[in-house]
Amino acid sequence: MSIAPRLRWYLDAQGVRYELIPHPHSASSAETARAAALPLETLAKPVLLEDEQGYVMALVPASCRVDLRSLSEQLHRELTLAGEREMAPLFHDCEQGALPALGSPYRIPTVYDDALAELREVCFEAGDHEDVVRMAGAEFVRLLAGAKHGRFSVPL
Repeated sequence: MSIAPRLRWYLDAQGVRYELIPHPHSASSAETARAAALPLETLAKPVLLEDEQGYVMALVPASCRVDLRSLSEQLHRELTLAGEREMAPLFHDCEQGALPALGSPYRIPTVYDDALAELREVCFEAGDHEDVVRMAGAEFVRLLAGAKHGRFSVPL
């Protein structure tokens, strides 16, 4: 499949320089990092959350997990993990479980952990289980301009 069409359109429309890295099929963030020969902490992992107000995509380094209590307190919301079935219509051009770490192309509000803003380069799933997008950390943060951010990740 390579890069999801909506993601490609968004990155190109934003004038972002990126590289697509193919890798053997993977089923988790840790497998993706190994397969693509990337440090786990450089892989941005999206976690789709929800409450009565709607969806939120939380981005953390793949070496971490979302501290749901901390994020809920910071956002003044009662967030829970969204189900896999709910993701399919939102990310219709992506394979199940291979969400890109950008909510904007899919009109999903996004929050990111400040640890991602400190990275020299950031990588994330391209919408399938066999490709990763790699870009400069500053470009990634530029794409997240206006998104809320803070410290809400904890090491795995």
